[in-house]
Amino acid sequence: MENQASSKGIILNNGLYLGLTGVIVGLILYATGQSFELQWVSNVVGFVATIVFVVLGMRAFKANNGGFMSWGQGVKIGMGIVMISAVITVVYTILFTQVIEPDFQAQAMEIQKQAWVDAGLTDEQIEQSMEMAEKFQGPGIAAAFILAISAFFGFIVSAITAAIMKKSEEEAY
Repeated sequence: MENQASSKGIILNNGLYLGLTGVIVGLILYATGQSFELQWVSNVVGFVATIVFVVLGMRAFKANNGGFMSWGQGVKIGMGIVMISAVITVVYTILFTQVIEPDFQAQAMEIQKQAWVDAGLTDEQIEQSMEMAEKFQGPGIAAAFILAISAFFGFIVSAITAAIMKKSEEEAY
C-alpha cells in the first residue's frame, strides 16, 4: 500500500510535465506558423519526452522504494504518466480547435485536399476522401483517438522500460 501512495505523486508530476511539454511544443509551432509544416517535430518531441518522463518516473519510484520495482509497478507508473498527459492533450486539443484557432481543421483539410490533388486523385475520389475525413473531425472522435493512441504507445514504452528497469528483492541477493 505504501508503494501505491508514493507512486501517485510521481505519476501526477511526470504526467503533468509530459502533457505541458506537448502543449508548449504545439503552441510554439502555432505561434511560428509551422503547425502544418512541422507536425513531425511535435511527434518526435512527444515520443522522446514520453520516454524521458516514463524513465524519470520509474527512477523516482525505485529511489523511494529502496531500489526495487516490479514490472507491473513500472507499467502502472508509465501508463499513469502517459494517460495523465493524454488527458491534458485532449483538453488542449479541444481548446485549441474550438477556441484558440477554430479554423484549424478547415485549414488542415485544405492542405490535405491539395496533397490529394498533387497525388493525382480524381475530383470524385477527393470528394469521397473529404467526406470520410470530416466524419472523424469532431472533438469526441479526436479525444478518443488521442486516448487510444496514447494508451497503445504508452503501454509499449512502459512495458519495455519497466522490463529494463525492474529489480526485485530476489534479484538483490
